Amino acid sequence: MAEAKRALITGITGQDGSYLAEFLLDKGYAVYGMVRRTSKDDFERIEHLLPRLEIRQADLLDQLSLIRVLEESQPHEVYNLAAQSFVPTSWNQPVLTAEFTALGVTRMLDAVRLVDSRIRFYQASSSEMFGKVRESPQNERTPFHPRSPYGVAKVYGHHITVNYRESYGLFACSGILFNHESPRRGLEFVTRKVTDGAARIKLGLSGELRLGNLDARRDWGFAGDYVRAMWLMLQQDAADDYVVASGESHSVQELVEHAFDYVGLDWQAFVVTDPGLKRPAEVDVLQGDATKARQTLGWEPTVTFLELVHMMVQADLERLRHVKR
Repeated sequence: MAEAKRALITGITGQDGSYLAEFLLDKGYAVYGMVRRTSKDDFERIEHLLPRLEIRQADLLDQLSLIRVLEESQPHEVYNLAAQSFVPTSWNQPVLTAEFTALGVTRMLDAVRLVDSRIRFYQASSSEMFGKVRESPQNERTPFHPRSPYGVAKVYGHHITVNYRESYGLFACSGILFNHESPRRGLEFVTRKVTDGAARIKLGLSGELRLGNLDARRDWGFAGDYVRAMWLMLQQDAADDYVVASGESHSVQELVEHAFDYVGLDWQAFVVTDPGLKRPAEVDVLQGDATKARQTLGWEPTVTFLELVHMMVQADLERLRHVKR
């Protein structure tokens, strides 16, 4: 019987890490999750998986710990999903964002190079790298013009991944993922803020929802679909970079309308626009062209934007009803 494939996931406690861990476990992988040592372990998203996971402590700021975790887990595949991933925070903590989201990628790539250069490596790139877009929709050849410290750090992480692939022959891929959401998305992100807000107002737990730029447009998909694309990239004969997106662009206002429609409320009676919530430099429109992923990987999204919004509102309603009791 063939030996089970082993995968190491950094950022396993996050939204993408939890969906990817489920996906790989279902495929028969032995899954190692890398976590930072903190005063409070936040395993909420992977609690149901913990009996099937191997959790290891290491830190993207500490090169030796990365070497050690690779030596211990001996993975065939590494998925680098860990980062300081909230754009507004990157304005308040730009240097820390660079340490994790840019230099952390270099440390992990170098650890792979030193420990076992046969390891296949996935880097979580981001549509925020496009920033002030030069063309729409955006594909793998669209120039980057990031508009936040997070976006700048992701551009570094992306280019260093390409550099290690070309310089050392590593099988290193970057997935340029556009916004992907789910009921496991953090409450600080606008999609979850909206679906949680609509559910709270419906249940009488809140009277208003404060938002920033309602005109900003994003390409939103379901995180469970997007982790499948990550895996597919590492199964190819050659390493490459891919845009992963739905190909549709929707405004924050559309998101709000769908969420409030689902609970039978008029959004205009409850949503307050707060200029203080707007970014110092806004990214107005993001829309991805995932033709290459569709053609080369055979990847297709399965959840529509409307289905995604309804899924998230329903999950928040169920969670809050439980809390209310």
